[in-house]
Amino acid sequence: QVQLVESGGGLVQAGGSLRLSCAPSGRTFSSYVMGWFRQAPGKERELIALINWSGSSTYYVDSVKGRFTISRDNAKNTVYLQMNSLKPEDTAIYYCAATGQTWAAAARSRNIREYQYWGQGTQVTVSS
Repeated sequence: QVQLVESGGGLVQAGGSLRLSCAPSGRTFSSYVMGWFRQAPGKERELIALINWSGSSTYYVDSVKGRFTISRDNAKNTVYLQMNSLKPEDTAIYYCAATGQTWAAAARSRNIREYQYWGQGTQVTVSS
C-alpha cells in the first residue's frame, strides 16, 4: 500500500522554525507534483505550497510566502517544508500529498481533489 509519511512537527514558540519531511513508502514520487497542505481546527484543508518534479518550480499561498520554503531531494525520495518565522496562526495539522497532474495543471487548478496520495499528517503548534 502506498503511503506518504510526514515527520518533523512539534511545538515551537512564535518566531521559531521547523522543518517538515515527507517520505513515501511503496513507490517513488520523483515524477509527481508534490504539495503541502494544512488544516486548522474548524477550517478546511488548504494548499500552502507546491513543487514540480525537478524542484525548479514552486508555488506558495500568500500567507506563507517569504517564510516557508518547499524543496525536494529525489535521490532521497523526500520532500521538505522549511518553516521560518512561525506564527500562532500557522498552528494546524500539516499534510503532504502527491498528484499525477502536470505542473501547469496543478499550479493552475490548486484543486485538493486532484491529489491521489496523502500522508497521515503531522501536528504543528505555535505558541504565542
